[in-house]
Order: sequence, then structure tokens, then C-alpha cells
Amino acid sequence: MPRIEIDLPLSLQSALEAEAARAGRDVNELVRSILAEHLDTKLHTVFQISTSGALVAGVSDREVSVGTLLEHGDFGLGTFAGLDGEMIVLDGAAYQAREGGAVTQAPPEAGSPFAVVTKFAPDTTGETDAISGFAGLGAACDCFRSSDNIFHAVRLSGRFRKVAARAVCPQKPGTPLVDAARTQSEFTFEDVEGTLVGIWSPAFSAEFSVEGYHFHFLSDDRTKGGHVLEVEAGPLQIAVETLNDFHLILPETESFLKANLDQDVAGALNTVERSH
Repeated sequence: MPRIEIDLPLSLQSALEAEAARAGRDVNELVRSILAEHLDTKLHTVFQISTSGALVAGVSDREVSVGTLLEHGDFGLGTFAGLDGEMIVLDGAAYQAREGGAVTQAPPEAGSPFAVVTKFAPDTTGETDAISGFAGLGAACDCFRSSDNIFHAVRLSGRFRKVAARAVCPQKPGTPLVDAARTQSEFTFEDVEGTLVGIWSPAFSAEFSVEGYHFHFLSDDRTKGGHVLEVEAGPLQIAVETLNDFHLILPETESFLKANLDQDVAGALNTVERSH
């Protein structure tokens, strides 16, 4: 995160420390909260465009532009209209990972049918142990989550021995996500510096979000990336933000309004998210 150094009078510093002690909060987090309220900027808020169920049902039309999406968050993930690759939002820019894991920066006018973003302001930072496999990645992150009942944004950075990833390929309108996954491009990066951009969603959100951990990878040189399937790395630097304010924007397109969303969304996503 960017850092700003300011000079405070002793009286103001004492007042901040006293309020932090009274509220049981970290001084840095308290200052962020005060600034956010004064500047009318939401923290710990997740914005989701459409639902995972709509994506499973094949609703992949453009619902929002990348430019509009970035007004609501500088960190997150999603996909592009027509399932044209994987979206990684990091440090205020959106990137598009396509076949083979090649990455380009997405223009503001690019469209998205589904995305989850937040203005990243971590409350917890630390370092993980060595990580092996996707289950090991989840276990390493679990130590830094505060609850199983709220959303979390998770960022992990460092050197990765291996990242197995995939990117969905462009599909015809109405193609169900499970069918699209059968033609996905899979690839592996080795010995690469980069960042995992992740969202953790609680079990009760399974019908409209991706339950559990959902990670996309982006290399430090911004040339490689994709949806994460397996990882070998560590230790990694980790930063986690609790997200207790959830905003869901539902599409008004004909394809969404007429889609059959009465499906086993969680089962379909479990197949798609981990499929090879």
C-alpha cells in the first residue's frame, strides 16, 4: 500500500492513540477510517457485478465497462464479455489474461459480465509458510482470516516455483460455463515473481458468488497471468482485508432477465473452478 508521512501536533497524536485504545483498533486503521468517512470513500466494501449463477447459465454479455468497474475498486477479479479471458484487477489497473497466459492491460471501454472488486485496504499483513497445492494455499490464508461468515480480499506476493493456471476462451452467446471450461487454455509458469489476487466468499454466498477462495495470478512484469489451479511457492507476503459491506449490481439485459438461474450453481462452479 502507498504510504504518506505527516507531522501531527502532540495533542492530535494523543487524541488518536486514546481513541484507538478506547475502540480497540489499530491507529493506522482508525486513520484510514476517519479519512474515508471525511472523503466519502467506502472501505471494506465489495462490489460484485452480476451473479455466479448467471455466468453458469451462460449470461456473458457486457454488463459494465472496465472504466466503470475501476471506479468501484482497485483490486479484484472477474472475466470479460463473451468469456474472453480472465480479469485481474491490481493496483488500480485491469489486466486481461488470454490463451497461453499472455496478459495485456484492458482498455477502459472493455466490457465485463461478472467481476468482484474492492478498494484494497488490508487490516492484516504477514508472511506465509511454504505453500504446496491449492489446498495448501487455502490453509496458509486461513490463518489470516478473521471469520468464516464475511468476505475477504487476499493478496499474496513473492516468488512462485510453479503456478498452474487457465484462461477461458471466447464463446458463443449463451454458452454455459461448464461447457466453456471444456475448451479452456491451461498453462504453467515456473520460477516467476508475481501476485495472487484473491477473494474469499462464505458458504452462504454459494448461490451468487464463488464459495471459498478464488485466485487469479499476475506476474510482476504484467505479461503472464490467469485463473489459478495449483501453486508451489513460499514463503509469500500476505495482506488480507475483511469486507463487511457487500454491494451486488444485477444486470438488466434481456439475457439475464430471461435466464434460467434455478440451477446447482455451487456444484457447477466446483467443477469449473478446479477443473483441469
